[in-house]
Amino acid sequence: MRHIDKKLAKLGYEDSELPLSVQKNLDFARVNMKANIYDQAVLEGVATSFPQTEEIIENGKVSGMTATDVQKILNLKHAWEFILDRNVIQSKTDYYLLCHIARLVNEGFFFDAGRIRGIPVTIGGSSYIPPIPVESVVKERIAEILASKQDEIDIAVELCLYSMKTQIFTDGNKRASVIFANHYIISHGLGLLVIPKKEVPEFKKLLVAFYEGENIEIIKNFLKERCWKRL
Repeated sequence: MRHIDKKLAKLGYEDSELPLSVQKNLDFARVNMKANIYDQAVLEGVATSFPQTEEIIENGKVSGMTATDVQKILNLKHAWEFILDRNVIQSKTDYYLLCHIARLVNEGFFFDAGRIRGIPVTIGGSSYIPPIPVESVVKERIAEILASKQDEIDIAVELCLYSMKTQIFTDGNKRASVIFANHYIISHGLGLLVIPKKEVPEFKKLLVAFYEGENIEIIKNFLKERCWKRL
């Protein structure tokens, strides 16, 4: 633990007293972490059941699943554990934090995991082709969203949707975006934002429509009404 604390200190994470609302939110997130990871795995098309997901999280392996799917779940666990650290939750929800989350989510799959995408990508089921992202533009847009005079939950949802649509990384954008948004939400004591299994089909439909030009308010309202778990 001392070694970890030293590394966090070098990265600028300071240990100070957390507001009670944030402490409660951290507890809420930790209690629900397995369910959150299961829902995220389903969103990504990972063929898993909740008992299998729980077994992987607790023991690192399970029979009846591919090594790739197991690794995705383990990576989600590591990314959630990272943002739920009491020092990390006090850090800024910024571009650099998003990159680190993406690196954890993509660990073992890409040599440049966590680096901004430099190659073209396509999105299955959509005609939308995201442009190659420019780092300075991405940083500026994230800062603009954070500085906007919206309700905090609207800021969190916009961070999530902007990161998804921009396809900042080669892969794992939905996974990284949801966890990135949750860092902001938890740090403000607002609860959790996770797309439940039963809402995945409708979310994917709305996400494609958003990619292709649909007004952002439609999918924003969906996320706030059906995917926001309040304390």
